[in-house]
Amino acid sequence: MHVKKYLLKGLHRLQKGPGYTYKELLVWYCDNTNTHGPKRIICEGPKKKAMWFLLTLLFTALVCWQWGIFIRTYLSWEVSVSLSVGFKTMDFPAVTICNASPFKYSKIKHLLKDLDELMEAVLERILAPELSHANATRNLNFSIWNHTPLVLIDERNLHHPMVLDLFGDNHNGLTRSSASEKICNAHGCKMAMRLCSLNGTQCTFRNFTSATQAVTEWYILQATNIFAQVPQQELVEMSYPGEQMILACLFGAEPCNYRNFTSIFYPHYGNCYIFNWGMTEKALPSANPGTEFGLKLILDIGQEDYVPFLASTAGVRLMLHEQRSYPFIRDEGIYAMSGTETSIGVLVACLRSCFQDHMIRNCNCGHYLYPLPRGEKYCNNRDFPDWAHCYSDLQMSVAQRETCIGMCKESCNDTQYKMTISMADWPSEASEDWIFHVLSQERDQSTNITLSRKGIVKLNIYFQEFNYRTIEESAANNIVWLLSNLGGQFGFWMGGSVLCLIEFGEIIIDFVWITIIKLVALAKSLRQRRAQASYAGPPPTVAELVEAHTNFGFQPDTAPRSPNTGPYPNEQALPIPGTPPPNYDSLRLQPLDVIESDSEGDAI
Repeated sequence: MHVKKYLLKGLHRLQKGPGYTYKELLVWYCDNTNTHGPKRIICEGPKKKAMWFLLTLLFTALVCWQWGIFIRTYLSWEVSVSLSVGFKTMDFPAVTICNASPFKYSKIKHLLKDLDELMEAVLERILAPELSHANATRNLNFSIWNHTPLVLIDERNLHHPMVLDLFGDNHNGLTRSSASEKICNAHGCKMAMRLCSLNGTQCTFRNFTSATQAVTEWYILQATNIFAQVPQQELVEMSYPGEQMILACLFGAEPCNYRNFTSIFYPHYGNCYIFNWGMTEKALPSANPGTEFGLKLILDIGQEDYVPFLASTAGVRLMLHEQRSYPFIRDEGIYAMSGTETSIGVLVACLRSCFQDHMIRNCNCGHYLYPLPRGEKYCNNRDFPDWAHCYSDLQMSVAQRETCIGMCKESCNDTQYKMTISMADWPSEASEDWIFHVLSQERDQSTNITLSRKGIVKLNIYFQEFNYRTIEESAANNIVWLLSNLGGQFGFWMGGSVLCLIEFGEIIIDFVWITIIKLVALAKSLRQRRAQASYAGPPPTVAELVEAHTNFGFQPDTAPRSPNTGPYPNEQALPIPGTPPPNYDSLRLQPLDVIESDSEGDAI
């Protein structure tokens, strides 16, 4: 009962409304608000009222303008950058070294036999096309060539360019025509790679400005197809082992060897070795700057066993990076020449995964040279015959590149190493004999020299000085800054506070409340007027309503008649009922004015 009582009180309060008019609400707000302008509007004379009204409008506009600026600034999410420079002892960076050649040619030659023979034939056609007829009948595996051939494009006639296979029709048992030879030997021919899909029905051409670049890219593409079909463990065994590549190691005054390096397989460079990676052990600190306290390495890259058509650069690929971070050595590494001593002084100074993701979604396979997600397969001509065409289109796609750039954001904390490199011939001619004798004895237990200058690299990696630079980013504007500035502007221009805003919100609610009540009352009044307009005269009496209910032929009088008026013409005498209904003319229905009580207790 108590709940019902309070609900009825609340309903009655809602029906009554605030109990004020619009004018009374405005006067109450201006008289009680903390802001000074509205008080002057209702208290001063006519001239001052107008002046204070204009000033209040002006200051209100200024406050709204300043608020808009602060809110836009806050929503722009600007950052502040702080730079600090100092000196301290630092952890030595992780060092990744790779051989420029991913595999030893002696171990992988059987996989590249057909490809190398085809490559030699291609070079013969390019260098001496008139002498290549003697080898026209050589047994070559043209299945590789037919899938992705190199072609010559004669663009001297731009409206009708001619496309010729580099081997012509020799692999089909025919010989090239002399006209074709003249065209291919003439200036204006460009070399391109033909990439086809859908069983050769849709083809594109990738043009090259140099024949060297064309044959290199073609060979790498075909080698990628071969390596993608070989298990990774076999590829690891075909690459350079750490015990043969790392001849000597010294960190500060402590000796080290290949066991202090972590081995990873990188598709571009084969086996790579990381020193001080920090994955399973604590990072090594560097106590002092200078070459005596850094890392010293002597490496043998075995250049005599390089893959001739796959590795055109000889040396060591080197990269310095943070501990427990993956080295993207192909993008961020540097080369150290063989036959030299390279000193690297360090000042502490994802696009591939994104591309591989697009490659898998568009081509249904992953490229051999990029990280492969778990459960996916590498692309090859046997399982995915259209992968080369898809890869070329994706590589040239600007939209794909922009998407990956937008996705790969910079990390919040990152350490970069700026390298200063100096090189010198090593060993010198005077010391070459005894140094190579000692190194050969240590590695191969041989009294003869088994090393050569073109395969030896010496690296010195150290801190030049212990200085560091820290760049920190933080939000320039936070919610405290926003609220402080909003309140400061409101208080400065109008002398207001948060309570003023609450009072103003209350006035707005009361205005809406009164407006709704007035609209409801207006709607009720219109309905009552429409109900009264349906009767031409006064409302019917109770007797007329009863007669109309019992006698369906009853028609009420539409016009008053005098007592002397006779019956209507043609009017038939109706039978008089035994007991006529009473005449309740005194009980006419009249609209009553509803008188509402101001007290809540009267409404119950």
